[in-house]
Amino acid sequence: MVHILVKSRRLSDAQAFILRMVRKKGVSRLEIVQALLGTYDYCDSNKLVFDLLIKTYVQAKRLREATEVFKLLEKNGLLPSIHACNCLLGGLVKVAWVDLTWQIYHEVIRNKIPVNMYTLNIMMNSLCKERKIEPAKSFYTEMENMGFAPDVVTHNTLIDLYCREGLLEEAFGILNSMPVKGLRPGIVTYNSVINGLCRRGDYSKSIEIMDEMHRVGLVPNTSTYNIMISGSAKMGNSVEATRNYEKMKSKGLLPDIVTFTLLIGLSCREGNPDIALGYLGDMKNTGLAPDNVVYTMVINAFCRAGRTTEALRLRDEMAERGSLPDVVTYNTILNGLCKEGRLSDADDLFKEMAERGLVPDYVTFTTLIDGYCRDGSIEKAQDLFDEMRDRNLKPDIVTYNTLIDGFCKEGDMEKARDLWGDMINRGILPNLVTYSTMIDGFCSKGNMMQAVGLWDEMVEKGIAPNVITYNSVIKGYCRSGNSSKGEELLAEMTGEGLVANKITYNTLIHGFCKEEKIPQAFDLVVKMENHGIRPDVVTYNALLNGFCRQERMKEANVVFQKMVEKGVMPDRLTYTSLMNGYVAVNNVREAFRLHDQMLQKGFIPDDKY
Repeated sequence: MVHILVKSRRLSDAQAFILRMVRKKGVSRLEIVQALLGTYDYCDSNKLVFDLLIKTYVQAKRLREATEVFKLLEKNGLLPSIHACNCLLGGLVKVAWVDLTWQIYHEVIRNKIPVNMYTLNIMMNSLCKERKIEPAKSFYTEMENMGFAPDVVTHNTLIDLYCREGLLEEAFGILNSMPVKGLRPGIVTYNSVINGLCRRGDYSKSIEIMDEMHRVGLVPNTSTYNIMISGSAKMGNSVEATRNYEKMKSKGLLPDIVTFTLLIGLSCREGNPDIALGYLGDMKNTGLAPDNVVYTMVINAFCRAGRTTEALRLRDEMAERGSLPDVVTYNTILNGLCKEGRLSDADDLFKEMAERGLVPDYVTFTTLIDGYCRDGSIEKAQDLFDEMRDRNLKPDIVTYNTLIDGFCKEGDMEKARDLWGDMINRGILPNLVTYSTMIDGFCSKGNMMQAVGLWDEMVEKGIAPNVITYNSVIKGYCRSGNSSKGEELLAEMTGEGLVANKITYNTLIHGFCKEEKIPQAFDLVVKMENHGIRPDVVTYNALLNGFCRQERMKEANVVFQKMVEKGVMPDRLTYTSLMNGYVAVNNVREAFRLHDQMLQKGFIPDDKY
């Protein structure tokens, strides 16, 4: 039947018949080839039958079988045409079966099947996809030696390779050589060059190339503008990205899914969910359907902006439009709810996931564990951790660090130690975050021996402490009444190239004031300012409280006045310290004046002074 259909030039019917043969269960490639070969002479057929067989296998994405058919035909002395060979080679390159591609190509050459320009461009594409620059250059020369003049497609392929590799000078060299060879660079050529420039961050040069396109009579297409929008997005220049968007529309070009994904992604990264929502509306008005990725980006932007209610509304819209939220979408909203402290809503959403048949992953559990730890609901966090393991989801270092931090903040160092041991037993080694968390926990409990022991262990393992680790140990020494040792650590961290922050200085200032070493505290304030760090309300409160505890109200008032002059707004603790100080020196009138001033400022006094 196939032979008859081919002889009658009913090629589409013949291919449909072959496709049924190919898809029939229990029929091997060998049986199909033998059946066609056995009836070939009888039907006075032609080789086009076997070309169709190879093409059908390729189009059905059964490339291994197509290759076997090629070899079976070769073995039987029936060589397919170069068109069938090109179809097979193109299919193999598309799925990146490089070795098999070259194996078939060499068989084509060995069997003296006359190749054409299309064949050679397929092979050039194979080399360029694999980023093999030197072999690609050699193949270019080989093409010329075979008597072929590389065409626009060949040059475009090489230009694209050079641009992807950041070799713009070489790309321009090929571009400039094309007119000399009688070749006219096209839109694809220029798009590759513009893309290379944008990827390198040379956006101004990409604008020049667009102008050149216009001069040579080429009209930029949607892909051109998408590349320019991508370049703008890479620079974080939303104004320029919007300008390109408006310009492409003014030229009558329709934005596509890539256009909107780039614009929405940029708006989301810049923390502008409302602008992203506007682009989402434009996208829908254009007739394009936003997918899970696009919706989740916008949802994430709203969650990061603390507007989880709007994120939930988008989730509902997403489902209504047939784009069902996946685990990533749910995890994004869960993270937003947890950060807002809406743990009841987070728990409801977690249950909804199960109702919709979605399986929570380790990110889901880690997010919820972190939320409950921040809320102080450590038992609930532990339950989720246990459930996670019951589901055969392996907690990673982030999960362990989150739960260890929760127990440390609760002061339960024994549980934190148990988790530490469990983590190591499971082959997960503690990192800087783990050590810093445990060290901070022991410092908060005043157990400096354990804290310093972990510090030494961390350093021995080649893990360098950071500012957070130093701040924890400085805090520990200050709380244990050894602020001088804390100041030594400040000098050490500076010597290690770390920059002390406001927390470092405030901790030490508070420590020295608590030890009634106010001159040392003031020295630190000067040092702090010299390093470009402005004292804040915490700094001034520490100094104020130090003077008030010593009943040195004149100095305390000077600090208070300086604080106000510097534009630092007093808080409830400022007024409370001053009131307690004035009560201690029997100046009740001043204490009541401050009490009234405190009320006027909207602070609720403790009234225990």
